Amino acid sequence: MTEITSPALTAVHLVTLGCSRNEVDSAELAARLEAGGFRLVDDPNAADAVMVNTCGFIEQAKKDSIDQIIEASDAKEHGRAKAVVAVGCMAERYGAELADSLDEADAVLGFDDYGDIASKLQSIINGEKHISHTPKDRRLMLPISPAQRQAAASTVFTPGHLDRLDDRGDGLDDRAPEVAGPASGPPVLRRRIGSGPMSPLKLASGCDRRCTFCAIPSFRGSYLSRPVADIVAEAEWMTTTGVREVFLVSENSSSYGKDLGDIRLLEKLLPELSRIDGLDWIRVSYLQPAEVRPGLIEAMTSTPKVVPYFDLSFQHAAPGVLRRMRRFGDPERFLDLLERIRALAPTAGIRSNFIVGFPGETEDDLATLTDFMEAARLDVMGVFAYSDEEGTEAVDLDGHLDADEIAARAAHVQDLVDALVDQRAEERIGETVEVLIESLEVDDPEAVLAASSHRGVPGPSPILAAGRAAHQGPDVDGTTNVRLTAPRTVGEVVTAEVVASDGVDLVAVASDR
Repeated sequence: MTEITSPALTAVHLVTLGCSRNEVDSAELAARLEAGGFRLVDDPNAADAVMVNTCGFIEQAKKDSIDQIIEASDAKEHGRAKAVVAVGCMAERYGAELADSLDEADAVLGFDDYGDIASKLQSIINGEKHISHTPKDRRLMLPISPAQRQAAASTVFTPGHLDRLDDRGDGLDDRAPEVAGPASGPPVLRRRIGSGPMSPLKLASGCDRRCTFCAIPSFRGSYLSRPVADIVAEAEWMTTTGVREVFLVSENSSSYGKDLGDIRLLEKLLPELSRIDGLDWIRVSYLQPAEVRPGLIEAMTSTPKVVPYFDLSFQHAAPGVLRRMRRFGDPERFLDLLERIRALAPTAGIRSNFIVGFPGETEDDLATLTDFMEAARLDVMGVFAYSDEEGTEAVDLDGHLDADEIAARAAHVQDLVDALVDQRAEERIGETVEVLIESLEVDDPEAVLAASSHRGVPGPSPILAAGRAAHQGPDVDGTTNVRLTAPRTVGEVVTAEVVASDGVDLVAVASDR
């Protein structure tokens, strides 16, 4: 590894954009930087470098990433920063092209740079020019056969997958305790960013599906699962840092284990995680409806600590549109899946995303979608207006709709969704829910007090907390504000009765201890 100049004096500010998988990557980057002598700072104007972990999923995400890089360049004018560096999905996807077109970025680093990120960043701060990579299709870097990938994985850098010291050989044995992970078992190369009771935990990287609208596999690569022992070790370490809920993330969690020789490995992993002392909740994200097998539903609804939460990637409901997306299903099959879930967990949280205006979508297709939405009773639905993504097959499909027509359809569907999720939240009034407390402050205390006023709470100063019920995933599924009957702490799980709703957000009153 290249010698790092004056590492004790070198500060870096790390900005994370995009999904929870990017948050996991930032946790690894932070640990590698800190282990290499950097110190992380919250103020970009107090940093020697600003690193932006970009998102490259859709056009708006790319725009947000560029805007953040431009904003970060202000730290060079008003602070001490000597460099602004782009990493992450957008950086990997565009490489040298992004570096050439964006003067505000002093360097663009790809995934293959992560293993030596500290020395590379220091050289950039020192004024050395970094030669950005030419992007390549990362699906071609691992064997086509999933069964052969684990043996080849050590030859390809995949963020989040080189956790063992003996695998890395990078001399990080003297890492700080908050970086080093558990005292026994595979060490974890992570540094927690933030201090809340929830943290994402990566199951796998990449994707083998070939959805015609998605470019992610080309820059994230083929599907690669992390070994069970590594995931369990990381979860154990997380509990020592205050984590009470692990959020299992990947591009496709229902495929976990197929390259480890067991497509049902997720059903076996969940009980292992459930045995961890100090861990209260386990949440699984991003399931492919076509891969949600009966045994997985049973495991997710019966394993202790696994919250009944199903993040199902429907994307549409009209069979013709789904085939053009190279996906599978129809309203009847999707509704049957929902019925099977609710038969085992009647109050399960279920969310999904949908693309409106896909090439070839007819008015009848749109009606099929909205009819399905009305019948599905989902808790949260994300609506995306279709836009061409370069490098995807959908760009060359016939039947492209006018941009104004796509926008009008998306607005129509969004209005319907707003009404439907409001209605679904209202249906939960009267339910008893478990709530993970994330803060002891709420945004609108007067509204919470008013909504819960019919339930008497002893004491002159009601105690209020904000958190999430078991059916609410992090960041995107709303919150539950709780009127407490006794002092509680952040990270506790309390039982409460839902007494009101405001959109997807709920108001609840905690039961007595």
